[in-house]
Amino acid sequence: MLETASALKRTPFYPRHVAAGAKMVPFAGHEMPIQYEGIVAEHRTVRTGVGVFDVSHMGEIRLVGPEAAAAANHLVTGEVDQIPDGKVVYTPMCLENGGIVDDLLVYALGADRLLVVNAANFDKDLAYVRAHVPSGLTVVDENANTAQLAVQGPKAEEVIRKLYGDRALALAFYEGFETGTGEDWTLVSRTGYTGEDGFEIYVRASRALALWDRVFEAGAAYDIKPVGLGARDTLRLEMGYCLYGNDIDETTNPLEAGLGWTVRLDKKEFLGHEAIRRVKEAGVTRKLQGLLLEENRIARQGSDVSWSGAPAGKVTSGSMGITLGKPVAMAYLKPDASKPGTRVEVVTRGQATPAVVASRPMHKEGSVKSPKPRRSE
Repeated sequence: MLETASALKRTPFYPRHVAAGAKMVPFAGHEMPIQYEGIVAEHRTVRTGVGVFDVSHMGEIRLVGPEAAAAANHLVTGEVDQIPDGKVVYTPMCLENGGIVDDLLVYALGADRLLVVNAANFDKDLAYVRAHVPSGLTVVDENANTAQLAVQGPKAEEVIRKLYGDRALALAFYEGFETGTGEDWTLVSRTGYTGEDGFEIYVRASRALALWDRVFEAGAAYDIKPVGLGARDTLRLEMGYCLYGNDIDETTNPLEAGLGWTVRLDKKEFLGHEAIRRVKEAGVTRKLQGLLLEENRIARQGSDVSWSGAPAGKVTSGSMGITLGKPVAMAYLKPDASKPGTRVEVVTRGQATPAVVASRPMHKEGSVKSPKPRRSE
């Protein structure tokens, strides 16, 4: 069913998007900016300077109390129990059959665990969490009262330094800190979805517009610009980051999605543990890989991929690789067609387009401290 304007939510930053001339579109139940000056320009802003994304559509679920760490550890495939305060972990949350309910971030905030989940999955995720944690554990829905900005790019550090000083600059990739309480609460982490260095800032919704203004004031000397979801998608695809609903869903398991590094089979039992263990022992029957297309035709979700004249898989995501100067895609491929360097063909616009299988990330020169961890949308 198409989302109607009356049914869409607006983030607290909506007035700033309108003032900046954003093109607003329906996305995951929200009215979100797809672009401002244009996707190509915004993509390049993040790769070379600093851009700001409104990611307030993402959902926040806090597990509170002494059992929070153990409960979170049972929910996800990664290790989020015995981790230091301020550590952030990217990890899938799976069904018992190993299918991915969502990919998310887990923040260790003292005894609590904050789960940051994808916008389109929030209601499903919240119900799943509540159904699989101890009955006495407090589960707090912080979604409606939280605003979030992502400040991304090689100059992001200079902007954040003006706002939060040495404490923020000392953060390693996938670390964060909390300050304040109540309406003064803030969470800052060195995280992102672009392949560039960057930070994500969470505040209560009442302080959203003030945060936007402070960020842009701090970034004025670095030609900071707002960036829409269009460029966010092209940036993440060059990095081979998964988008839930395209590249991963409840029919895919972490091993075939190239997320085996997020799975800790050696830890205590977690949801999906046995099913994923069996897949690991048997071997995957398909593998999510990158594709670099050799002609100027973009592959779309569902495009067929062939190898040596036989069906080899299907594209899950595709776009122009703006930094790479050629179309890029991701596809689930049969194991014998998935080796990097293998030449395949992708059906685009009814034509067979030559492509080369590539390891992820396809763009390997970003300023990010590590190319791996990331959620989707």
